[in-house]
Amino acid sequence: MKAAIFRGPRDVEVGTRPDPVIQAPTDAIVRVALACVCGSDLWYYRGESPHAVGSIGHEFIGVVEETGSQVDGVAVGDLVVAPFIYSCMSCPHCLNGSTISCVQGGNFGNGTIDGGQGEAVRVPLAGGTLVPVPGSGHSDDMLRSLLALSDVMSTGHHAAVSAGVGKGDTVAVVGDGAVGLSAVLAAHRLGAERIIALSRQPRRQELAREFGATDVVEARGDAATATVLALTGGVGVDAALECVGTAQSIETAFSIARPGSTVGIVGVPHGEVPFARTFFRNVGWRGGPAPARIYIPDLMADVLAGTINPGRVFDHETDLDHIGEAYAAMDERRSVKSLVRVSSL
Repeated sequence: MKAAIFRGPRDVEVGTRPDPVIQAPTDAIVRVALACVCGSDLWYYRGESPHAVGSIGHEFIGVVEETGSQVDGVAVGDLVVAPFIYSCMSCPHCLNGSTISCVQGGNFGNGTIDGGQGEAVRVPLAGGTLVPVPGSGHSDDMLRSLLALSDVMSTGHHAAVSAGVGKGDTVAVVGDGAVGLSAVLAAHRLGAERIIALSRQPRRQELAREFGATDVVEARGDAATATVLALTGGVGVDAALECVGTAQSIETAFSIARPGSTVGIVGVPHGEVPFARTFFRNVGWRGGPAPARIYIPDLMADVLAGTINPGRVFDHETDLDHIGEAYAAMDERRSVKSLVRVSSL
């Protein structure tokens, strides 16, 4: 089958991988319809994080083509959303809300296991991992929003939940990538009254306002802190959502959070940050990798009802044959998030 292959920094191109087959009775084979490039994929693309040569990509929706004998909850022909990791949903960690720590779980697109940026994926622990989509005949816009649930919308929601965003709150979102914009939407969905988006790019500012931002701050560093504090009468925000993971963005988030508040952190930490070792255990302030499988059902209900449209973050579209351009567009900040159309439903 055709699939994106990571060969090294700035070298992701279409290649071939073996067609996936059932290897365990809990596996399913999913034919990918839509996939996308994640901001975290760019860390590998830029050579700032290690990645094995081979499969890549962890966000996809598609149709179940085959299931193992012990798969419950999904069936052949189902349209499904795949969270960015696979998990059993029955071990102590999954039951405690940390699917990233599933004792049997793992990552899609890690060089060996099939990645979402391919024609098909073998999904381990399919009954616990995949979320079937009710109904049929969904519009392309809705399919895009369903794809966003696999990672970015769930991650933005995790930032808001971790920070305790509630009705009437004043919230600031640090980061205007797809996760940051999703965090704006999540904060609005949870009832925040005032949402301050930190963004310098007009297109991203426009989308932030569409998602619910009431204020936009273009400054960075100390200037951003001073501006947000001025907007809040020197108090700071009730909740700061950190969606980048750099030392500067983390410092900004903490500097604008009012005393006694919580910073929700979902940006994968890079560089000298104080919580890098605890991040992947969801220990520390509040945050870490999102338990997307837990959030998807509720978020999906809002997508299907037309209440939220997180698929608006996709502003570049291509196919597998041009996967390299999908990466380049995001790397060069010509695109918020690249969608990869793999097959029709």
